[in-house]
Amino acid sequence: MGEDAVLVEQRDHLAIVTLNRPERANTINAALQRGLREAMVRLANDGVTRAIVVTGAGRHFCGGADLRARPEGPAFVPGYAFDFDWVPQPVIAAINGAAMGGGCEIALGCDFRIIATTATIGLPEIRFGALPAGGATARLPRVVGRTNAKRLIMTGDPLDAPGALAMGLVDGIAEPEELLATALALAETLASRAPYAVRAAKFLLNRALEADVASALALELRVAATMATPEELAEARAEAAAQSETYARIFSAPDRA
Repeated sequence: MGEDAVLVEQRDHLAIVTLNRPERANTINAALQRGLREAMVRLANDGVTRAIVVTGAGRHFCGGADLRARPEGPAFVPGYAFDFDWVPQPVIAAINGAAMGGGCEIALGCDFRIIATTATIGLPEIRFGALPAGGATARLPRVVGRTNAKRLIMTGDPLDAPGALAMGLVDGIAEPEELLATALALAETLASRAPYAVRAAKFLLNRALEADVASALALELRVAATMATPEELAEARAEAAAQSETYARIFSAPDRA
């Protein structure tokens, strides 16, 4: 797959996707980009995988774009493989080493991020007169807030693991030798939950960032209704109606103060 630039290991309901160009710090060329996309498409549709862990081979997670690579087939397209919102399963980044530029953006495309104590993460493009082009300007403010996103992108300064955790860029830290096990433990927890409910939760939470509150609430109700039996749905509607009557009586009652 992708000239082995990306490896996939299946462990029951879990999948480990490994960026596999360790001799080049797992930098992104057309083969890695294509392989990552193909891996995610296959796992999204295999009917078996319930959670996915993405990590890097060797010392690094991903050093960003391979600027020395010659064109390989289709041109390298920034952002092509960095969006995993469409993947129904939860995706966890196990950041085992440097995650720079596109590497940071691959991690941002995941639902959860766990970083090794020895790793660094950042977006250095501004130092070369360029900008992130794999989703960072859209995703980073949603993860760390606008001011922190401006700081990271406009200075180009990387963060160490504690700094990334303090900023909220990652969800946890682990020692290098425990990183994969920590990510897999979270994956196991997610996989142990009802698959449809987990996928529905991911869908709703992602859409909530794109919609106003009223639209998000309406979508939540529609999705939740599909998960209930007719009896449960009827009971929920009856309870909601009863609550509405109670609230109506409370707010229509004369003020006795």
